[in-house]
Amino acid sequence: MADSRVSLTPRAPEGLSRRARHFVEGHGLRVPRRDLALRREEWLARGIPAAEIDRAVTYQERWGGIALPPAPAYEGGPRVLEADMPQGSDGMGWRFPAGGCRVSMAHGFMIGPGGEFGIDADRWTPLHAGPAGWVEALALADHAGYWARTITKIKGDAVEELDLDGFEPVPEVQGLADTWWRGRDSLVAVYRGEALGFNAPRCLRAHISSGLDPWGLGGH
Repeated sequence: MADSRVSLTPRAPEGLSRRARHFVEGHGLRVPRRDLALRREEWLARGIPAAEIDRAVTYQERWGGIALPPAPAYEGGPRVLEADMPQGSDGMGWRFPAGGCRVSMAHGFMIGPGGEFGIDADRWTPLHAGPAGWVEALALADHAGYWARTITKIKGDAVEELDLDGFEPVPEVQGLADTWWRGRDSLVAVYRGEALGFNAPRCLRAHISSGLDPWGLGGH
C-alpha cells in the first residue's frame, strides 16, 4: 500500500536564491493548504474578476501552506503563507491576503495589484516587489543573525541618520518600502513599512548586523 502521509518539509518555489531555498526547506514547515479553485464560482458570483481569482490561485499553488519562522519586524509576519478572497472595493487596486497574522495587528499582509508583498495599514504599503522578496529578506535576516558579531537596532529619527555611503542594495529582497544594504563587513535592514503605512515616522526601524566575513555577507 502506498504511503499516504504528506511530508512536512516544504519544497522551495523556483527562483529563490540558494540561501533562501535552504532557509525554506531547512526551517519551514508544510501545512495543508486549501484548494482555492473550489471557491471560483462563489467569488465570480460576488463580482470578483476572473483574472484576480487566477492570481490568488496561482499564489496559493506556489506559496500556500508554507510556514516560516518569525520575521524580525511586523510582529513576525504571516504565520502561514496563504491566499484568500481578493478585495478591491477601496479604489487602490485588487489585492488578496498573503497569510494571517501571528498576533493581533493593526494591518494585514496582502499581495498587491502588481504582485507586491505588503501591508494594508491606514494605506496600502508594498514592502517588496513580490512574495519571493519577503522570503529572501527572512532568509537573509536569519543568516545575518547567525553570523554577525553584533546586531544593533535603531528606530525613529536615528534611521534617517544612517550613513549608507559605500553600501549596495541587496537585489534579491526586491526592496520597496523595506530594503537591505550590504557594506564591507555589515548588512543593514531598513523597515519603513509601518512608518509609511500609518504615517508614523516613529515606527521606522533598522537592524545593523556587523562583523561579517564574506560568507556572512552573502551566504550564497
